[in-house]
Amino acid sequence: MNKNWAMNDLTPEKQWDLLKATNLIWGRCSMDELSAKRSKLIEDTCKHPPRSVERQKGLTEIIRAIEQSGRLWQENIPDYEDALQQTWLYLCRNLCEANTAQQPYDPNRSSVITWLDKYLKRRLQDFRIEADNQKARTVQPIPGSEGTTDPVDNLPAGSDRPLAILEETIEWVQTDPDGELRRVHINGHPEVNCQVLILRCLPPRTPWKKLSEEFGLPISTLNSFYQRQCLPRLRKFGESEGYLNED
Repeated sequence: MNKNWAMNDLTPEKQWDLLKATNLIWGRCSMDELSAKRSKLIEDTCKHPPRSVERQKGLTEIIRAIEQSGRLWQENIPDYEDALQQTWLYLCRNLCEANTAQQPYDPNRSSVITWLDKYLKRRLQDFRIEADNQKARTVQPIPGSEGTTDPVDNLPAGSDRPLAILEETIEWVQTDPDGELRRVHINGHPEVNCQVLILRCLPPRTPWKKLSEEFGLPISTLNSFYQRQCLPRLRKFGESEGYLNED
């Protein structure tokens, strides 16, 4: 047998067989082989009853195999690990049976990594939305209003009944004894008056972004009206009731 052969001397089929054999010898697998192994592992795992030791071991092996593949979606952001843990939990609950999803994983529709990628990206988007909402809960000062503060956020430090004060304030806004809070509104928008905005800005606050979407008005317009018309009336009530010190 001539040992001085070259790779090109082999047919394409023989070359492929040789490469696969070499990969196996060195402990490497092609993407197709890895995918096939994961599919077989999933199939075997789902044969075992839920919550059985065998099912749990199989799920652990599947997670390890996916992590080692390095193909799952990755982002360098603080919330990634939390989203990833939610994704693993989603896999365990819905791989074989649908517990929290409408249907379990279907290998005929996508690979398990593609299936998990979609879920992981949705969870990351949820974290982004929550972060945006958190920012929106903080009122951004408008030009010229930096010195204006919300009296609800600045009750006396020694107050021993903040809940009672809040309840009394809500009652005052809702009853609106002289009708002033309902009369004062954004020009052209009688539904957006001081009574409505003060109630929506009392704890638990409604984010400005949500109010903007609800009323179809810019955040700056709502914020400006609240600072100019609502806060002074709220502060006047707080001072009259002794909740705040008069300046």
